Amino acid sequence: MPKIKELAAGVRTGNIRSLAKAITLVESRSPDHSLAATTLLDELLPDSGNSIRVGISGVPGVGKSTFIEALGLYLTGRGHKVAVLAVDPSSQLSGGSILGDKTRMEELSRDPNAFIRPSPSGDTLGGVARKTRETMLICEAAGYDVVIVETVGVGQSEITVASMVDLFLLLQIPGAGDELQGIKKGVMEIADLILINKAEGDNRSRAALAKSQIETALHILQPKSPNWTVPVMLCSALRNEGIAEVWQTIEDYRSRLQESGEFADKRRLQAGDWMWSLLMDSLRDLFRRDPRVEALLPQVQDAVAAGTTTPGAAARRLLEAFKRH
Repeated sequence: MPKIKELAAGVRTGNIRSLAKAITLVESRSPDHSLAATTLLDELLPDSGNSIRVGISGVPGVGKSTFIEALGLYLTGRGHKVAVLAVDPSSQLSGGSILGDKTRMEELSRDPNAFIRPSPSGDTLGGVARKTRETMLICEAAGYDVVIVETVGVGQSEITVASMVDLFLLLQIPGAGDELQGIKKGVMEIADLILINKAEGDNRSRAALAKSQIETALHILQPKSPNWTVPVMLCSALRNEGIAEVWQTIEDYRSRLQESGEFADKRRLQAGDWMWSLLMDSLRDLFRRDPRVEALLPQVQDAVAAGTTTPGAAARRLLEAFKRH
């Protein structure tokens, strides 16, 4: 406990070494570290929650890194402290991380008021998301008042990120064609702000057309919030155009939802969902580590793979074995 209190005190002062050690502790998969990590988070919880949490997604090539760096530098230049975290479901396959190569945000990574942290590789999406949530709390306790969560822009990761942030920003590109925009339809439904990047030079007219098309599409969708109409904006992260307007829109969003009470309600719902998510993860780990389940699992898996038993019957056998202890 004294060591945890000392580590928590270091985090609160914004000490980078303490921050890195705290995050490494919560990212650890060792059961021995689990209690220490929980104690640390409980210790830091009263100091967290004071940031605006922004999720950012978009198809590969949309310019997420360039945009995040431009926004991050704009914010640090105005006295904010910015943490950039990543949720990368592809890390299960590649072992890499979308932010593993910080050279794509070289200037921001050198900024003393910015902190960039890739997701732990080789984990499940749920596990990565859990660690990202906990890292977010630690960063907030360390004084970071803007937390940006980047997702790779494919599959389930957007839904996961949307469930942990205050505002979900979707980056689009002009002239991508219906086939590319179409795969983002489900994501458009959870977006709070849609931004068309690379709206410069010859792209400007295509960006304006894309803006009009997306605005038309949004009219068909059920509004996410009675207090907010999803805006569609143009920007050029490469030329630093439209960045100030994007931040002003994010601040307007926060103000409007705070006035209505929706902001606090959303965070309360997210905290409840997070509790259930942690509970289900813990139960799964407990189940898999049970000696009877461990002994029976290979045999049951082989039977399912061979088609000699149904998945339902196999699940019941494993549950019966688990309940006998």
